Amino acid sequence: MVEAFAVASGKGGTGKTTSTLALGLALADDYDVTVVDADTGMANLLFHAGLADVDVTLHDLLLADADAAVSDAVYERHGMRVVPCGTSLSDFRAAEPERLRDVVAELASDTDVLLLDSPATLASRDAVLPVVLADRTVLVVEPTIPAISDALKVQEYAASYGTGVAGVLFNRVTDGDAVDRVAAKADRYFEGPTLAAVPEDDAARAARRAGEPLLAHAPDSDAAAAYRTAVDALDVQASDADAVADRFRSAVVPDQP
Repeated sequence: MVEAFAVASGKGGTGKTTSTLALGLALADDYDVTVVDADTGMANLLFHAGLADVDVTLHDLLLADADAAVSDAVYERHGMRVVPCGTSLSDFRAAEPERLRDVVAELASDTDVLLLDSPATLASRDAVLPVVLADRTVLVVEPTIPAISDALKVQEYAASYGTGVAGVLFNRVTDGDAVDRVAAKADRYFEGPTLAAVPEDDAARAARRAGEPLLAHAPDSDAAAAYRTAVDALDVQASDADAVADRFRSAVVPDQP
């Protein structure tokens, strides 16, 4: 049984990669979790997870002449499996986005929860494919009207391919009262519930500098507690793994939005 979530935002700088790994670690208390850096153009999850020096990444699996097995790009870290993506511009240009379907299908056969760290925008085929493949999205949003507007565009695009919204995660919050006001308005527009409000926290920056996920680096921080609250509110709706894998393999690769 498995459910695939695309962690998406609609804009950069929202803390999406930090959130992906934090949700993964919190979910790993109860599920087998696999995290994939599906942001093939602006990958940085490898730096957050201490995987900057690995030999095989997602890029190697997306090349036309790829000879690496999917398992070669899977690394055990902090109680979950992590598939980082490389940062080579030439590999990004040579990668074939549609190959992500088969990679994700194989990963889905051996996990409970699949988290796809998605590109920040909807500017290209490779950027939208993780949202199209996922069962549902987790929208990582800063508590501002422009950020909410961008996230609503992601929701609209996802819905056009049958991908629902599991919830909204307000991140980098500096004013709790402000996020309450924004969240009240957001509830009228977003399909999913507000999962949590994650405060701006020096611990998150320290974790990035240390090359560790937040929940591993500072498990008692306020931000870590908020991510655990988000996971408590996240209702995992697992489906048959074989059926999910078949759906991934047959998914239509979208045209550029």
